[in-house]
Amino acid sequence: MSQELKTLDERIDRIYKMAKEHYGEVRFVGIKRHTKIGWVAKIQFDEFESLMADGDSAIDALKNLRKRLKKIIDRYNMV
Repeated sequence: MSQELKTLDERIDRIYKMAKEHYGEVRFVGIKRHTKIGWVAKIQFDEFESLMADGDSAIDALKNLRKRLKKIIDRYNMV
């Protein structure tokens, strides 16, 4: 499956699974349109602060959130 064919649902599911594997409980992963910022993707955890990323499109916001989550997980695994 090429990058262009992934749906927003598939991207959200992938981010949810990554976060759940690393952090345990995840309250939700979602995306919404903000009037001033543009698209905002967010992961809300039960026991931690939420992670957010924005982008020009919904796909960009989800990609940026995934990159941010991956950097945090990689940093954690280096320790």
